[in-house]
Amino acid sequence: MSLAEQYEQNEEYEKAYEEYKKEHNARPSDLGVLERLGSLAMMLGKKEEAAGYYSKILEKDVTNTLCYEQLMDIYVETDRYKYYVYRGNLHSVEQKLEQAINDYKKALNQTQDERQIVMTRFTLANLYAQTGNTQKAIDEFVKTLDYEDTNEEVYIKLADLYIKEGIITSAIDTLERAHKRFGTDKTAESLAQAYLRNNEPEKAKELTKDELFKVKCMLECGEKDEAYKILSETEQRHKNNPEYYALKAQYYYILQEYDKALECVERYNKLNPNSALVYQMRALIYENTNDEYNEHLNWGKYNLVRGNKDVAVNEFLTAFQINSKSVDLMNTLASLLEETGDKNHSVEFWEKISQSEPTNKKALEKLADFRESIGDYRMQAEYLEKLYELDKRNAIVIKKLAKTYEKIKNKPAAVEFYTKYLEAAPTSNDADAIRAKLQKLEHTDMQEDEGLLDKIMKFFSK
Repeated sequence: MSLAEQYEQNEEYEKAYEEYKKEHNARPSDLGVLERLGSLAMMLGKKEEAAGYYSKILEKDVTNTLCYEQLMDIYVETDRYKYYVYRGNLHSVEQKLEQAINDYKKALNQTQDERQIVMTRFTLANLYAQTGNTQKAIDEFVKTLDYEDTNEEVYIKLADLYIKEGIITSAIDTLERAHKRFGTDKTAESLAQAYLRNNEPEKAKELTKDELFKVKCMLECGEKDEAYKILSETEQRHKNNPEYYALKAQYYYILQEYDKALECVERYNKLNPNSALVYQMRALIYENTNDEYNEHLNWGKYNLVRGNKDVAVNEFLTAFQINSKSVDLMNTLASLLEETGDKNHSVEFWEKISQSEPTNKKALEKLADFRESIGDYRMQAEYLEKLYELDKRNAIVIKKLAKTYEKIKNKPAAVEFYTKYLEAAPTSNDADAIRAKLQKLEHTDMQEDEGLLDKIMKFFSK
């Protein structure tokens, strides 16, 4: 390696190139050696050899933008297909997906080679899928099906897109063609999953070789005893598999043994926490045991995990109507309503939390912030005073109190809390500014403002 570097420093590039090749033979995975070989090959005009080295780098590091740029330079005049493909790869790595799509479309116009066409359309389809253009992705996958070089992955991805679009019969037709053509376990299992999704558990059961999936099909077919027999015989083998406990929960649910079903759901939850399926199973069980509170609570959590926040809010509100004492539920509703933009409704729940737990700091902070946002500084001061009583060393709260009292022109209180702030944070960045403010306050006459409630009462009395 040192000899190669020495030759390179002496501008004896051909000798350096040969030494780096020896080093590459000894250490074929060394990316540094490959980079030097690629660079020297370009310098010596050995462009095809350089392309080989850059391709090897990309096998190990697909995000190496320099390699794509060098390969584009190599092929810009000699092979427009490869040029556009590498440019498309570069744009994909840079997350410029629309530009990548245009590059691959141009690459298609530069080749008649069947293998290259299949690969390019496959990549195009994936890019369309990533950009949310599902129909164009489907069209590209469909166009590749008639070529001999099309592999089973094209069929499986096409079927997945059909399922995503809710066209289950087209997904089944695609997978049946794939299974007939390739006959692999992968196509068989994908087809079995599609059959079950289409309410054809008998077909799915006959096709699958997956032990637990077969049990699922049996349960759907009403073969409870046969399913339980397999579950009992395979417990040791699947004791760390959450799917096993989901199936066992389903079995007990069918038998209406809901306590045992819940036990299995909890076992599943330990292995796969915060899954939407956990909340769905709990909700269904509680629905059948007439536990409306927990039913709606779990439907709320289920929809929250799935990103359906508005539906989740409605479920949680229904649960709250049944049990208005749960502080955890109040916290969930307060935060969720705030996230969905219903700030006024959110504040109602922070107020309820504060009433149930007078020392809840988060609730007091939220209420103080809300009062500030609507200009009700007297009420803001009240909440900040409560926070101060809970933590008299909190410099942030002390400073906010001082500013709030200054806003309502309560000079003694403002001076008191600005002084306390300097005691709590004497070296803070704004300490000098606060000292100057205190001096100014000493020479400022203030008359305390009326409170918001006082103003409203005076208005109505008029």
